[in-house]
Amino acid sequence: MSVQTKNFISPEEYLAAEREADFKSEYYQGEVFALAGAGNNHNLITANLIISLGTSFKGRNCRVYPSNMRLHIPLNGLYTYPDVLAVCGEKQFLDEKKDTLLNPVLIVEVLSPSTAGYDRGTKFMLYRSIPGLQHYVLVDSRSCHVEKFTKNPNSTWVLTEEKNINAVLTFSNPDFELSLTEVYEDTEIA
Repeated sequence: MSVQTKNFISPEEYLAAEREADFKSEYYQGEVFALAGAGNNHNLITANLIISLGTSFKGRNCRVYPSNMRLHIPLNGLYTYPDVLAVCGEKQFLDEKKDTLLNPVLIVEVLSPSTAGYDRGTKFMLYRSIPGLQHYVLVDSRSCHVEKFTKNPNSTWVLTEEKNINAVLTFSNPDFELSLTEVYEDTEIA
């Protein structure tokens, strides 16, 4: 029986290849993982979130980014592409190419059956290493269900769940609201 060895690559090799690639990949601890495409509900929810958050942050020093903005977490080495992320204040980038952010205050992942476990578990654990991250939001793409994790001043995370399509989630630091009706607008769930 032959044993296959994994080909580990450096972060520099990953970034060089990723910047030229026709598809997106995640990088963690020397391994590269191709990211799958998304379905109709997933894409509509992501677009709705960008519109809603963009409107909420208009005229403020906050910017919303879609899933083409790469995120790097220096404390654990993860490179990934959240579905939606927001930065308030000065944007910190990995380098002069300005294609890899370091300091989101909000990350939103739209759950699919194949990613839900990872997004709730390992990925959230890795995201918690981001010093300025205040909110992590998980939005189900198959039913009306939103999980909002908020970091308290003592750095513990508190979960608020909502399954009512008419609910409005309230956030502070930064201050904004998220209407589930708007999040799920035009999807099969609404």
